[in-house]
Amino acid sequence: MLSDSDKQQLDTDGFLALPGFLSPQALHQFRTKVAELFALEGDNAGGEFRQEPGTQRLANCVNKGEIFERVIATPEILECMAHVLGPEFKLSSVNVRSANPHSACGQPLHADSGAIPDARGYWVCNSVWMLDDFTPDNGSLRVAPGSHRWGRLPQPGEVAPDERLVTGKAGTVVVMNAHMWHGGTDNHTDVPRCAMHVYYTRRDKPQQQYQKQLLSPEVQARATPQVRWLLALDDAENDRLSVQSGVSGFLR
Repeated sequence: MLSDSDKQQLDTDGFLALPGFLSPQALHQFRTKVAELFALEGDNAGGEFRQEPGTQRLANCVNKGEIFERVIATPEILECMAHVLGPEFKLSSVNVRSANPHSACGQPLHADSGAIPDARGYWVCNSVWMLDDFTPDNGSLRVAPGSHRWGRLPQPGEVAPDERLVTGKAGTVVVMNAHMWHGGTDNHTDVPRCAMHVYYTRRDKPQQQYQKQLLSPEVQARATPQVRWLLALDDAENDRLSVQSGVSGFLR
């Protein structure tokens, strides 16, 4: 389903925007579920993994509703993941991040998991699902195109040449090679800006959130064979990697 130009953009720039990927109905369902979880978890929201000043966060979302179980197996997104990571990959985590109104919640440029490509190539790839419009003023994603090919992490305070702001309408999904330097920006508006992050890693690396330990027996029991594979529920090597990395639920 990926065109040659899509593949070239992922290879060259490190990211690909898919406007209108979520239908209005699907967008409403995600917004409703996320709002329910924020209300339910209150001040504890995101506390299992990471809380961040100026934001609301959710973690371990696969365990918090079937809508998240389904989203991890979206065919078009999996095709993008396979293009970046190769055929052997797995889910790393599903999180939500909402930039609060009038918040200085900008992030330094970074690569996810502090990852640098290794001898086998790329090993982290993320997808950012815009649940609200991303505008120049509300905390949109900034990226350094091509930085996934530089083979290093940004230094503290480093400014990348040709940095770009990624904006778009709610329902857009941005797939990005997560070695590409990127970060959220400050929200200067009166309303929050929310996005879901569906994050994958190569199969020989540990998950950010160790799904086998985190998911309830009910969620694991109803998982399809494809979803079980994506979650690495039956993968002894994934268990070994998690123990080796000291992951007892979450890898910070």
